[in-house]
Amino acid sequence: QVQFVESGGGLAQPGGSLRLSCVASGFFLDNYAIGWFRQVPGKEREGVSCISSSDGSTYYEDSVKGRFTISRDNAKNTVYLQMNSLKLEDTASYYCGANLLRVSCAAGPPRNYEYDYWGQGTQVTVSS
Repeated sequence: QVQFVESGGGLAQPGGSLRLSCVASGFFLDNYAIGWFRQVPGKEREGVSCISSSDGSTYYEDSVKGRFTISRDNAKNTVYLQMNSLKLEDTASYYCGANLLRVSCAAGPPRNYEYDYWGQGTQVTVSS
């Protein structure tokens, strides 16, 4: 089955850190731009970060810029999201997806309709 397997979520205090991992299963992510998305109940899944396949360039949504860092290790077929200075509003289920239409993140925020191979997600809860 072609999908991602996300892990690394959990409970963190405001100001704390978590590192999410996203392992590709059933395919090689080398040729794909990969996006991290998050979703809270009752709201649409939103893209927060993206890393290109070609040059490794990245995109960050304004609310996470300077706090989150996306990276990829193609040899491990894995993409990471380092989350620092966590805020209460970062609480969500986090998912990664592969962009089936573009190899670059230069076009701006990740858009749901361009991505597929969703995994089950990993829950991040920020609470004091």
